[in-house]
Amino acid sequence: MNTNVLVAQSGGPSPVINASLAGVIDRCRAYPDRFGRVIAGEHGIEGILQERLIDIDREDPEEIERLRQTPGAGAIGSCRYKLGDANEQDFERIVEVMRAHEIGYFFYIGGNDSMDTAWRVANLAHERGLDLCVLGVPKTIDNDVGDDAFDLVDHTPGYGSTARYWAMITQIIDQENLSMASSEPVHVVQAMGRRAGFIPAAARLADPDRRIPLQIYTAESGHTLDSLADHVADQVRRSGRCIAVVSEGFDLGEAAAEIEAVRDSFGHVEYGAARTTPMQVVVNHLNRVGLPARGHAFGAVPGVLQRSTSLFASPRDREEAWEVGAHAVELAVAGRSGVMATLRRRGGGLAAARNPYEMVLGEVRLPEVANFHRTLPPHWLSADGLDVTDDFIAYAQPLIGEGWAEVEFEADRGTLRFSRLRRVPVEPVLPRYIPMNHR
Repeated sequence: MNTNVLVAQSGGPSPVINASLAGVIDRCRAYPDRFGRVIAGEHGIEGILQERLIDIDREDPEEIERLRQTPGAGAIGSCRYKLGDANEQDFERIVEVMRAHEIGYFFYIGGNDSMDTAWRVANLAHERGLDLCVLGVPKTIDNDVGDDAFDLVDHTPGYGSTARYWAMITQIIDQENLSMASSEPVHVVQAMGRRAGFIPAAARLADPDRRIPLQIYTAESGHTLDSLADHVADQVRRSGRCIAVVSEGFDLGEAAAEIEAVRDSFGHVEYGAARTTPMQVVVNHLNRVGLPARGHAFGAVPGVLQRSTSLFASPRDREEAWEVGAHAVELAVAGRSGVMATLRRRGGGLAAARNPYEMVLGEVRLPEVANFHRTLPPHWLSADGLDVTDDFIAYAQPLIGEGWAEVEFEADRGTLRFSRLRRVPVEPVLPRYIPMNHR
């Protein structure tokens, strides 16, 4: 049996994705009699297709340990590469690479689309008679991997840290808005979330007692630019100011055409690469129709910072990210394949959010999560669509953790010290290959 391990990751990064990577590496090294070399695909499935592989066994153990507190996906790289039905040659190439490097275990860290890729690889390996164990490790700040009932997956690593980011910057924005309300009464902030509103919803964690004049416009809110303008105006009349957190996926009507012209290989809108932003569209609309107060609406787009900063990382999220990566290895040791490691809340389902927080590790078959995007449950949205309910707060509050996550600083510099992998390449043994989507 092939015993070498291949680990790779796909999609946008998170503040704790490298903790999951460290969990896979650490736990594999705990079984030296079962696992051979640990190899990483540089920039995900693209690197595997091009046989750009990294010899993890030649990395400094201290740098592997630093992965826990290193944000982003720069340690081994990520990608956005769509493997669809038309990519037959790519799939055959993946099997060739697995055979050539005697890969017996493949761990793929990612979200909904990545789990689809992992499932396709598992099926093809079986069809080709390749003895390959394929495990998924969940990752997405969007928290949209899983089922609507929250039985299979309670939350995904990365969401807790991004939720914490939004809780804290909303507090900071409130102080800014309070300072400048006489001339800048409305502050519009754009949050990530194409289909699901879990990220903008987390802004409410800054103010569970609802003292801040905060309105939250999720993709599920049912509001339009005109209704948003009406509600913001009402808030300004009541409070003299308003903070509006707007999801990327908010319904902009005809104004969305210019933004949606830019898409990635998965067909997802690339808001950061568009000619304008949802925030700017909302700000322009508010200033065009006018505010019932002196001054103008202003806006901000945190952008990739919400998925790439370690300063706001949730200690609980970081630890759970490591644990779910390590659990995927335990599933492999137990002979499981074609499954994704999961985090489930004790008691299971939406009702468990009201119980004292206790998380258990589990598994779910890859087809049950591949390409499925869950959204905010309706009862987590307020009746007017401008806020979230106490049920959401009870669910999300434990995920952001308490205290500060550990960070390391460069000596005598006052700057952060992240992991520095050497990325020693594994010697290629196959002919050069150009991925189909690159041709």
